[in-house]
Amino acid sequence: MLKQRVITALVLLALLLPALFAVHPWPFMVLTLVMITAGAWEWGRLNGVGRVQAWMGALGCLVACALSILSGWLQSTPPQLWLMAGAIWVLLGAWMIQRGVSAWALWPRLVRWYAGLFLLALAWLALVQAHQRGVNFLLSVLVLVWAADVFAYFFGRALGGRFFSFKLAPAISPGKSWEGVFGGMLGVFLVSWAWTVFDRSLNPITPSFYTLVWARGAGLAVPALMFMSAMSVVGDLVESLVKRSAGLKDSSGLLPGHGGVLDRVDALLPTLPLAMMLVAWI
Repeated sequence: MLKQRVITALVLLALLLPALFAVHPWPFMVLTLVMITAGAWEWGRLNGVGRVQAWMGALGCLVACALSILSGWLQSTPPQLWLMAGAIWVLLGAWMIQRGVSAWALWPRLVRWYAGLFLLALAWLALVQAHQRGVNFLLSVLVLVWAADVFAYFFGRALGGRFFSFKLAPAISPGKSWEGVFGGMLGVFLVSWAWTVFDRSLNPITPSFYTLVWARGAGLAVPALMFMSAMSVVGDLVESLVKRSAGLKDSSGLLPGHGGVLDRVDALLPTLPLAMMLVAWI
């Protein structure tokens, strides 16, 4: 399993890094479009639609992303779209986690399916637009999610159950603890501080997400970073909940050793549109 994970990670890096730093944005757009289309196919599978419907949903997501290019949204996305994405993630995520696994299946299947496809297309649009703002900006958002995840893991392992006698969401993800959540937030603050100092010393052409929020003062930066860190956890929990509802361990086996595409990007699905929402508001 470890060998598979390493090989898959190396292949993904070999594809992603040249596209990320390419002179033109098209290689990155095409590669990520393939990935989000695969995620859309997995979403159909998780929600029990037929094989043909799952492929049609993937095609529909691809078409929606292509239409966003033709509409000019890559250059200028209506701020209301990001606000809508943020509202959906906050309200839907809170509802799903509060109601638990069994309540998800009570929703009409088509509603669940279409809502997920819509959010996947928005995540791709946010990802590509963040890339066009600059690699520094995009990487800062990605690292925010990774830092929250890594620090949450180690704080959860070291301190889980020490301060809070109850788990975060035991029916959805028994291993997650409140100590891990707050440890993840601490990690995000440390990374954001170091990144902002580094940014200001180099004065890059494109500032990072951290630099933009800290430029407005701690009164904005602290709640914004806490919110982003919390929503990365929500993305993780939502995907775990849907997998449990479907009775599946992984979203698919497309990435040997890692599961599926959604297993790798679940925490990014809410944070990317929310980052664009906060930047548009700032």
